[in-house]
Amino acid sequence: MTINQLSIFIENRSGTLIKVLEALKQSNIQIIASTIADTAEYGIYRLICSEPLRACEELKKAGIAVAVSDVFALELDNQPGRAADAIEAFSAAGISITYLYSFLLRGKGILIFRTDDNDKAARVIEENQLSSISENALAGIA
Repeated sequence: MTINQLSIFIENRSGTLIKVLEALKQSNIQIIASTIADTAEYGIYRLICSEPLRACEELKKAGIAVAVSDVFALELDNQPGRAADAIEAFSAAGISITYLYSFLLRGKGILIFRTDDNDKAARVIEENQLSSISENALAGIA
């Protein structure tokens, strides 16, 4: 029910992001969604891509600090309030959302998020009949 997300640690200086992007380009790995959270000295570049485990290997070969983590990906109707409805189900169950980012894909809203309790979150998804989306579907393979 979860998908793999890469978390890449990059210094806040010119040229560090392009090193990551070039490594992915050379490996022919497609970025599906990404976000950067930064502090004064470094950033965390989180991304969903077409082949996350191979991307992780390739980035490590390039000397880039990267980790793989499990996140949830929900597919929602592209209508106002659908994200609020989905997140309310987690809030009602006492589950905290650690971080979240979203985007549109083929006319659907996609929420990528991490929680403080993956097992409980999976139950909430099932009980509320929320639609999770696989890595293959995100990459346009399925």
